[in-house]
Amino acid sequence: MHADHLTLALPDEAATLALGAALAAHLAPGMVVWLEGDLGAGKTALVRGLLRAAGVKEAVKSPTYTLVEVHVVSGLNFYHFDFYRFNQAEEYLDAGLDEYFSGSGICLVEWPDKAAPYLPAADMRIELRVGSDAGRTARIEAASARGRTCLAGVMSSGSPQPA
Repeated sequence: MHADHLTLALPDEAATLALGAALAAHLAPGMVVWLEGDLGAGKTALVRGLLRAAGVKEAVKSPTYTLVEVHVVSGLNFYHFDFYRFNQAEEYLDAGLDEYFSGSGICLVEWPDKAAPYLPAADMRIELRVGSDAGRTARIEAASARGRTCLAGVMSSGSPQPA
């Protein structure tokens, strides 16, 4: 285990939801979290666990067609993006999405590579992978001081356990 990254085993969806909940407790306003991984790796499930723990009551679905879903909890905006359908990174600019990243909202971004190089840098990158045993792994990397503070909080909470 290193101060800037952590790898976790996620044997089932419940573990993915629990990781989301652990992250929710330590995110700070203005953070940008990149969620990477193949289709079906659990990116939306992780966001669902995070938003449920933050207090979101409505359905949490992937914004594949809408590009962004906005969830407001106690005056804090959570922006859930999905750039899977982008064919060119310039579509990010054309959609005018950069304004979401300039405030104090928390931006959760699925498929960030599809909007590179225009997307703001991540405070935290989470890569989800499907394992050979139907379980998943999550590699969490802190890429800023805020990301390191969040990761330290997740690590000190004792749940979930490192792989």
